[in-house]
Amino acid sequence: MTGHRVSVLALDGVLPFELGMPLTILGSLDDRYAVSVVTAAREGVLANGGVRLSGAGTLDDLGRADTVLVPAYAVDRGLPPDVADALHRCAQRSQRVVSLCVGAFALAEAGLLEGRHATTHWLYTERLAREHPDITVDQDVLFVDEETVLTSAGTSAGIDLCLHLVRKDYGAAVANQAARNAVAAPHRGGGQAQFIERHLPVAQADSLAATRAWAIERLGEPLTLRDLASHAHLSQRTFIRRFIAETGLPPMKWLQRARIDHAKQLLEQTDAPVEQVARMCGLGSAANFRTHFGQQCGLSPSSYRKQYGFSPRP
Repeated sequence: MTGHRVSVLALDGVLPFELGMPLTILGSLDDRYAVSVVTAAREGVLANGGVRLSGAGTLDDLGRADTVLVPAYAVDRGLPPDVADALHRCAQRSQRVVSLCVGAFALAEAGLLEGRHATTHWLYTERLAREHPDITVDQDVLFVDEETVLTSAGTSAGIDLCLHLVRKDYGAAVANQAARNAVAAPHRGGGQAQFIERHLPVAQADSLAATRAWAIERLGEPLTLRDLASHAHLSQRTFIRRFIAETGLPPMKWLQRARIDHAKQLLEQTDAPVEQVARMCGLGSAANFRTHFGQQCGLSPSSYRKQYGFSPRP
């Protein structure tokens, strides 16, 4: 298996953490991805912190990638015209182009975000909207998926987007394996709010982790808000407030997503009938399951199984 080819484009001032993020997450999945680094200049680039990257691929290599990924870089230094042209050609060839954090500015300068929704780090969303008024900037989401062009918010949201790419390419089970490899949360939807100081109170040491783990073990049961709050020994009002502070989601919406995520794994890894999967995930009747699954995934359960129903690797 050749693997899905990913080129990570290191621009001047690239952040080493975000450069390493896709290398770590995508590269941990055996040969499912072939990940390489491309620098904007043949002599290499100077990364944030003074580290020089050299000996990597060049812009010519971008055309052979299935996905081109642009991590955060020093946006104030601008985007060289040859890099903008290379990214534009990738979009013309219908290659998937992805940005992490302020990497969105590179996509914007290359004209890839015109007429689209996009996001970036919350400190830079107003600047992106001001400098590129042809973009609809979503300020309070973790990432935006526009099929061939995807953008993420700052730092940890890049992990969510990388896992989202795996989920799109290979399904929930492989994405969850990548999350375990990276010791990361397995799934935070792109519509979840960014954790920014003006919108959310400071989370209190993830005090509800035990309740979330308890709920995950009981997805097939008819759990209620009262059940969850009782397990946490909190009033329902206090529980809701703390839960949103820690996860960015109301408790029952989080539970619904957890059930759908579990259903995806069952559809991928077992041949259980749809009715049985619905019961095992606490999603009620098969008809109810199909409705909620389709709303969240854009596919029917049977179509999802047909697309991702392969045997997981040992």
